[in-house]
Amino acid sequence: MSFCLVSFHAHPDDEALLTAGVLARAAAEGHRVVLVVATRGEAGLSAGLPGSGLGDRRADELDRSAAALGCAKVIRLDYPDSGMRNEHHGFASLPVDEPAERLAAILRAEQADALTVYDRNGGYGHPDHVQVHRVGHRAADLAGTRLVLEATVDRTALIRALSLVRWTRLLPADFAPHRLRHSYSDRASITHRIDVRAYADHKRRSMAAHASQAGGGAGTRTLAFFLRLPRPLYRRVFGAEWFIEAGRAPSRPPLTDLFASLR
Repeated sequence: MSFCLVSFHAHPDDEALLTAGVLARAAAEGHRVVLVVATRGEAGLSAGLPGSGLGDRRADELDRSAAALGCAKVIRLDYPDSGMRNEHHGFASLPVDEPAERLAAILRAEQADALTVYDRNGGYGHPDHVQVHRVGHRAADLAGTRLVLEATVDRTALIRALSLVRWTRLLPADFAPHRLRHSYSDRASITHRIDVRAYADHKRRSMAAHASQAGGGAGTRTLAFFLRLPRPLYRRVFGAEWFIEAGRAPSRPPLTDLFASLR
């Protein structure tokens, strides 16, 4: 049985960080994967090309990432990037129903069985990520999409993983794990832990596609750090991806099949 999975993200490169392993696995297993991105990421960091120039470059990078993952289609909603503090009053400032109607139309057209969004914290709290959570849930309600999965990270596993790589001396000198105590999700709330170790190379290629966010003036960004990890350590750190299924009570151990509720 095959399904259509729509994965909704805020900026180019977000798909690489949170869901690339699952998207690559779903595509390899014969499911249709559609990537929808709310903004062009023109407020992101880079060594140059600010504004629209950076947005154009990141659109090309998104296409390369999607190809590395086996996505069938990429759809850009082209809303303005809000910036980390919503200083640009972009996507995050929109009334929820306007982008939700557009996303719902995509869900209907694709006959989507499942939709990924972000957890209620928006991961680390970026206003565009929080808006993805709100818009995605509203769109699923409008379209009648059966399965909504909030992409997240097991906060406990994240802190342990970052502690594991301290010996590499790749972490910034001022890194402090306590900053993550209120980011992403508590382990007890997670419903799915998906094994994506076999797709670590796909995820790494997806990250590498976003070169504007991983080099030059952006060298201190998260992607730059992750791409410097030795491959065996990278596979260990990124061997799982986590989700919270809307309306499902967590179980122990978590589900290992992304589409369990549809089967």
